[in-house]
Amino acid sequence: MADLTTQLCGLTLKNPVLASSGTFGYGLELDSILDLNALGGFVVKGLSREPIAGNKAPRVTETASGMLNSIGLQNVGVQAFVREKLPKLAKLDTAVFANVFGYEPDDYVEVLRVLEDAEGLAGYELNVSCPNTKHGGMQFGADPRLLGEVVGLARRVVSKRPLIVKLSPNVTDIALMAKAAEEAGADAVSLINTVQAMAVDARTRKPKIGAGMAGLSGPAVKPIALRMVYQAAQAVRVPVIGMGGVATGEDVAEFLLCGAAAVQVGTASFWDPKSPVRIAGELNRFLDEQGVRASGDLVDRLEMP
Repeated sequence: MADLTTQLCGLTLKNPVLASSGTFGYGLELDSILDLNALGGFVVKGLSREPIAGNKAPRVTETASGMLNSIGLQNVGVQAFVREKLPKLAKLDTAVFANVFGYEPDDYVEVLRVLEDAEGLAGYELNVSCPNTKHGGMQFGADPRLLGEVVGLARRVVSKRPLIVKLSPNVTDIALMAKAAEEAGADAVSLINTVQAMAVDARTRKPKIGAGMAGLSGPAVKPIALRMVYQAAQAVRVPVIGMGGVATGEDVAEFLLCGAAAVQVGTASFWDPKSPVRIAGELNRFLDEQGVRASGDLVDRLEMP
C-alpha cells in the first residue's frame, strides 16, 4: 500500500486527511462512531474568548450539490475548552488543532495566550475568514493589511506550536492574501472557507437561513477551491492545506496535485461521519492503482497547459 505519512509544519501526520473545523465538533462527540486515532488530524470548532450562543435557527439548509450553514461560531469558550475538552483530547494519538476566532485582534491574542499555556494541541488554525458573524472574521480575511495585523499579533503570542491561517474565498486575489499571511508569520495557510451565499423560499418569501446570509460548502465549491489552492500554492513557500468539497480519495489527489500538502474534510462529515477515515482509505487505494508510492509524490505535480 502507498505511504500516506505526511509532514506538515514539523509535524508527522499518519495521512494527509484531516477533519475540518465546525464540522467535527470537538472530536469527542464522534469517538464512538470512528477511530479518531486513524485520522491524520482534526480541527476543533472555533474557540472564542467568551462563550458564543451562535445564530438563530434555521442554521443549515441543503442546496444543489452542497449546503448552506450559518452556525455563528457557537462554542463553549476557550476557558471551558481547556478545562473540559482538552484533557480528553490530549490522550489521543493524532494531531489536534484548535481553531481560533475573535471579533477584535485582542480577542485572538487572548485565546491563543490561554491555549499556549495548555497541553495537548498540535497547532492552531486562525479563523480570519468566517462569513457567518456580524463583525470580525470576514473583515480581517478580506483586507491584506488587517490580515497581516492579526497574524502578526498572533505570531508574537505563539511560540510552542505552528500557526495556520484559514483564508476566505470571498476575495478578489487569493494569492495576495496568502502572501500577506505568510509575510506576517503564518506557518501554513488553509483554504477555502465557505463561499458567501444565500437561499430563498419563494413561497414564504423569506431566506431559508435564520441569519439571511450563510456560507456555501460541499461539492459545489470544489472547482473554486482547487483554483484558489493552486494559486495560493504558487504564491507562498509555506504549506497549503486544501478544503472545499472533499468527499472521496480522488478528491484528495486533486488537491494534492494543485499544491496542497494536506486536506480537510468538512461537509461530507454531515452525511457520513466516518468520511475522513473512509477518504484516507480511498486515497490509499487510488495511489496504489496509479502506481504512486507516497501521497507526497503528488504534491504540486499538476501539469498545467
